[in-house]
Amino acid sequence: MGSLSIWHWIVVIAVVLLLFGRGKISDLMGDVAQGIKAFKKGMQDDDKTADKPAEPVKTLDHSATPSTAARSDVGSKVV
Repeated sequence: MGSLSIWHWIVVIAVVLLLFGRGKISDLMGDVAQGIKAFKKGMQDDDKTADKPAEPVKTLDHSATPSTAARSDVGSKVV
């Protein structure tokens, strides 16, 4: 009772063909194939961009403390 025999599958396929027709099923399979191709192309594009080295990230120099920077600005101001 848990498994389907060959006759069950034949009936299911016949009902699907009657409901959807051959034209709609072939169109659906063509759309699925185009989707798979687009997915593969997108994956290849991602691999190409991952192979390119990233530009170096600019870092800020945190060696000067705010109090040191404030004192150097005060001395350079002209009154």
